[in-house]
Amino acid sequence: MARIMIVDDAAFMRLSLKQILTANNLEVVAEAQTGKEAIYAYEIYRPDIVIMDITMPDMDGIEAVKGIKELDPKAKIIMCSAMGQQQMIIKAMEAGAIDFIVKPFHNNRVIGSVTNAL
Repeated sequence: MARIMIVDDAAFMRLSLKQILTANNLEVVAEAQTGKEAIYAYEIYRPDIVIMDITMPDMDGIEAVKGIKELDPKAKIIMCSAMGQQQMIIKAMEAGAIDFIVKPFHNNRVIGSVTNAL
């Protein structure tokens, strides 16, 4: 079973993703609200996949991707963003993200992205 960490500053977005993932027999092992929390939690939990928002307080998702990649160059990180953030998505992919999903989440797209990452 894949172990996943969800990173988003909005609790309802974390809940939404968690419901999609757990309904598809995927385990959410950790959640974080900020980029700094994400790096710290990654070090502790070493999830198989991280699903991370781009826009967060204290440290954005792009900087957090870089921080996690420093800890683990093989980390699999899927970015999530609202529509219209193409430049940010490109920066995230350059930083090491492997895919991105757009909010609001569609079950098939989320599960497809996770399956491809595995």
